[in-house]
Amino acid sequence: MGRRHRDALFPPEGWRRLTSYVDIDPDHVAEDLAQEPSLAEVELLITSWGCPVLDEEVLARAPALKAVVHAAGSVKHHVTRACWDRGLAVSSAAAANAVPVAEYTVAAILFANKRVLDIGALYRERRTPLDWSRRFPGFGNYRRTVGVVGASLVGRKVLELLRPHDLDLLLADPHVDAEQAAALGARHVELDELVAASDVVSLHAPALAETRHLMDARRLSLLRDGATLVNTARGSLVATEALTAEAVSGRIHAVIDVTEPEVLPPASPLYSLPNVLLTPHIAGSLGGELRRITESALDEVERYCSGQPFRYAVHHAALATSA
Repeated sequence: MGRRHRDALFPPEGWRRLTSYVDIDPDHVAEDLAQEPSLAEVELLITSWGCPVLDEEVLARAPALKAVVHAAGSVKHHVTRACWDRGLAVSSAAAANAVPVAEYTVAAILFANKRVLDIGALYRERRTPLDWSRRFPGFGNYRRTVGVVGASLVGRKVLELLRPHDLDLLLADPHVDAEQAAALGARHVELDELVAASDVVSLHAPALAETRHLMDARRLSLLRDGATLVNTARGSLVATEALTAEAVSGRIHAVIDVTEPEVLPPASPLYSLPNVLLTPHIAGSLGGELRRITESALDEVERYCSGQPFRYAVHHAALATSA
């Protein structure tokens, strides 16, 4: 992993717990595995953001390697086919990282239906109370319709956190049927129906070839006037130009934490539009939330050392439809 990630993920108490399980040098961070002299003896790799690719050349220099514990979300950036061919056991902290993303998303949904950003901006401008119900007829969360796109780890957590609220929940996912959706507290519908019926559409699909620009100009046009699009998944799910055109028109609202490109050009209208909340990819684990990822990874190391299977094992077959 990158050294800065090591320092953020493993404070002294984390190192104390880790060194009680394994033989590891707390001062050593392997940022370049091609130049790593100790690979031949390594049985377990603890990885995170910034991990080099674990390809055939690296694995050939690591004959004792049996497992990878990833202290972050997706393993697609570094765990290659060669790892699966070797039969390595792989674990990920994606479930831990899903929690703050879901929390951010739920806050965005509830604020969107309550029109908190609009009312806050108007109140700041006018500095006097107005008849908010008249200004925003029907605003609020009671019996509003929220559409979740993708029953991913984050999508499922969002549905779980939304269940206590008096909302009508829809789910679109080609890998989930009506019975499975009902068990998650939602009604299964096709994507176009979900987009057209929802007051808020929240994206939680993986970035795959078939999901690129899932929300294109045609599908964005299906959104109700005044509806909100929330994207905390991947920027590639949304056609940026089409979203910008819809947002500039003022017809829809958007809460966007990820974009394509990842940093928009300085001239993009999305930075300054009053109906858009644009944040710089902060929904995932940051600050104190990293401790949850650390604890998840340490739990997996403990399980490995005691001969138990990983609780959050990653399976090669599942990667085709996951992040």
